[in-house]
Amino acid sequence: MSAPVPNTFNAEQADNLEDIEKQFAVKAVQHMQTYWAILEKVKGSSLRLTRIDDEIYEHLKRDFPEFDPAETIDEDKMKSKEGKERWRNFMMAYEKKVDDYNFGTLLRSNPKWEYGEKETIFVPRMQFYAIEIARQK
Repeated sequence: MSAPVPNTFNAEQADNLEDIEKQFAVKAVQHMQTYWAILEKVKGSSLRLTRIDDEIYEHLKRDFPEFDPAETIDEDKMKSKEGKERWRNFMMAYEKKVDDYNFGTLLRSNPKWEYGEKETIFVPRMQFYAIEIARQK
């Protein structure tokens, strides 16, 4: 599980260390490549991303009833102040349930597209899980 963020940590004032950023980027790309390789071999409806996929899916439907997994994600809306707050509240329910729930992950903005520079959004892992679980239903 991810270590909790200290109460004294201020994300707005945190330094971005280049080596750490590179390590995060490498991990995100490795995750993307692994996930795409799985999608090419496994039928989506039989894919399980976590041990609690059904719980995550039901929670997504409750908190985001307007979400259509077949549509292109509006990144601006998702990352707006209101969107960030809604997703933060959603994700915090999994802080102690899902490993690396807040780890940066690459998400396809549309389920019909492959990963690509213009078709990919950088999101927390829990957001990736929720959206991809819904797409596989």
